[in-house]
Amino acid sequence: MRIAPPVAIRSVLKLRVRPKLWTGSDPKVARRFSPRLPHFHKRPLSSIAKQEPALQFSKRFKSERQQLPSITNFHMSLADKVLAVNDDLPIRTDKPVHSGKVRSVYWLTEEDSARLIAEQGYPVPADTPLAIMVISDRISAFECIWRGEGGMRGVPGKGATLNTISNHWFKLFREQGLADSHILDIPHPLVWIVQKARPVMIEAIARQYITGSMWRAYEKGERSFCGISISDGLARDQKLPELLITPSTKGILKGVPGVPEQDDVNITRQNIVDNYEAFQFRNEADVDIYEKLLSDGFSLISEALAAIDQVFVDTKFEFGYVTDADGNEKLIYMDEVGTPDSSRIWDGPSYREGKVVENSKEGFRQALLKHFPDPDILLNKNRMDERNALAADNELPQEIIMSVSDTYTRIAEKITGEKIVLSDNPKAEIIEILRREYGLIE
Repeated sequence: MRIAPPVAIRSVLKLRVRPKLWTGSDPKVARRFSPRLPHFHKRPLSSIAKQEPALQFSKRFKSERQQLPSITNFHMSLADKVLAVNDDLPIRTDKPVHSGKVRSVYWLTEEDSARLIAEQGYPVPADTPLAIMVISDRISAFECIWRGEGGMRGVPGKGATLNTISNHWFKLFREQGLADSHILDIPHPLVWIVQKARPVMIEAIARQYITGSMWRAYEKGERSFCGISISDGLARDQKLPELLITPSTKGILKGVPGVPEQDDVNITRQNIVDNYEAFQFRNEADVDIYEKLLSDGFSLISEALAAIDQVFVDTKFEFGYVTDADGNEKLIYMDEVGTPDSSRIWDGPSYREGKVVENSKEGFRQALLKHFPDPDILLNKNRMDERNALAADNELPQEIIMSVSDTYTRIAEKITGEKIVLSDNPKAEIIEILRREYGLIE
């Protein structure tokens, strides 16, 4: 067994992260292991890395691991390594747990928020509300949650890959002077500690290639997308002359002129400028800032992916406002960025040969369309009842689930240059860390 050297535990975005161990991996079944350090007696990881030699650190790590035999010292099935339910952790909160398709958010009490800000030295005002955000391994597509055979209620490693990739891009954004994120700490690969953000009510979508729903509309004769006109003569999967920003609404907005009261409806830039307050921008000038952060973030990721021979096709960003330690409000990136869930990523060599090989969730969507005999159920919004029944009544073949796991793991390791590991018992590890390191477990 090898232990990552101290450099591997240095901060991401100046955040504390836990060291990782692994015993190797089998790409076919993604048998990765990730025992976690029980506690550091509140010592910052940066000071441990500086003060403790690697060998001594390794010996102490192994010794302290033995305190958690129930977590790390017995074999568990691959299905047990999947965190499918993430809204039932005994995290102390006095508010309802908000659970989305993938993440659950636990808002901390005012007392715990203030205590952690003081103890951990987070760069936010002392009265800032904090939350624990726990990502699951569930997978959604076509507005449904899917599961696999053998009790597989998610995709092994999916949550860890999404967080790891997002952490990587957030770090680069910050280093390049773009903007911060809402993340303050990373106690576990599946957990973020975040400050409360006030979201902009826009799904910020950027497209560099014509594919998917945009191509289907174009093929039917549509030439205007979110108020932007594009020329005739484009071919499917062709690179567009310039990056297109095609926003849609985040949630249902009521009383906004020219905007239907529906979730995820396409809007124009003029819609946003004319009604910037309805979209929760603080002023009209911030519309320009959001577009610049979107295009600059897209360019940064696109260039980084090109360096590893991957094609950044399109993506969705989300933005919000937070208050910094000096009391200033600032626009930030939030949610996740540049992941296989929020983006299309194509394999470069295959694309140059005229083939599209998906390294994102779009591959899973295509597998579902091929798996079921009537794909119209998945594409036709008027057949949602049938679609929900399809997802509830069918377990997908394990090879489909593990293909997604392999795709996500491979692209995450390419992007970050780091090994992605699976926790033996993610829920138990999260509870133990939040109890010992943060005092948040009832």
